Amino acid sequence: MAFIDASERNIGFTFGGGRDPIAQISPGEPVRVRTQDCFAGRVRSVQDLPSQVCEFPFLNPVTGPLYVQGAQPGDTLAVHLIDLDPVGEVGFSATFPHFGALTGTDATAMLHPALEEVVWEYPLDPVARTVRFTARKAAGGAPPYTVDLPMRPMLGTIGVAPAGGETRMSIVPGAHGGNLDTPLIRAGTTVYLPVNVDGALLALGDGHALQGDGELCGVAVEVPMDVTLVVEVVTGISTPWPRLETDQRYGSIGVARPLEDAYRGSHRRLVDDLCAMTGLDPLDALQLVSQVGMARIGNVVDAEYTVVALINRALFDGEQAYQGAHDRLRAVARVS
Repeated sequence: MAFIDASERNIGFTFGGGRDPIAQISPGEPVRVRTQDCFAGRVRSVQDLPSQVCEFPFLNPVTGPLYVQGAQPGDTLAVHLIDLDPVGEVGFSATFPHFGALTGTDATAMLHPALEEVVWEYPLDPVARTVRFTARKAAGGAPPYTVDLPMRPMLGTIGVAPAGGETRMSIVPGAHGGNLDTPLIRAGTTVYLPVNVDGALLALGDGHALQGDGELCGVAVEVPMDVTLVVEVVTGISTPWPRLETDQRYGSIGVARPLEDAYRGSHRRLVDDLCAMTGLDPLDALQLVSQVGMARIGNVVDAEYTVVALINRALFDGEQAYQGAHDRLRAVARVS
């Protein structure tokens, strides 16, 4: 299995932008990719404030781009995540002034003071599969509040080169994928992305040991990550916006502001997919999704917000999305 590291020559901070591929990967052959954390490894203790040790706007590095053999514009790239393994003994999170969902920002101007910049260190226990939260500010001299939380590794950022020669910063989500920040992008999930240029130019990063829906403060438990993945090129099927699939569910991803437009976009495309696979009338599909659909918030902090609309795969009445790519890639994962 090929291993692609996260050395300085192998990371970037954009999708597109004319970066040369760092490696070629072949459909059906698993590859292991090392990613850096969103701080590019510069936050090493609770004293390392990101505003002082990081170089803005160069946050959220992605490893890549990877040239996928055989991928041509108009195809769909199916990326199956076999394993996500946090690297190291600790992860870090933080609050930033004027960043997050519970503070004033440039887009939501408020008179109250900015949030204090604070860093939290989360020790990782790879055996117990936990991360330990410890409060930074104990009240009245009491011992600090501490709790072990279940580790749920996920990939915050995964995407391809955008269409039309556009360059997008890695901190921004969009039709190309990017900083989607949904906990559903985890081991066992297949992500479907549009192929806009020869080779697709896949890049990924922003590993999280744990993140709640919405990424409320704007920063998860950020960790370097070893990501084992395998890809397939689905020819003859285009995907203007990302989708994802697990063994149980199929999801459509919406990216927009305000949040309700991300919700609308994800569900409109889910209704379209249900119609295409079952032959249902759009109003019948709308009625069905209205009663059994699920919605998961990816982020409400980035330049665009993310919502994933989901339904059970069993509702496709025996049809398979993307010609059964998820099940084929799961079979590859089981023997890897």
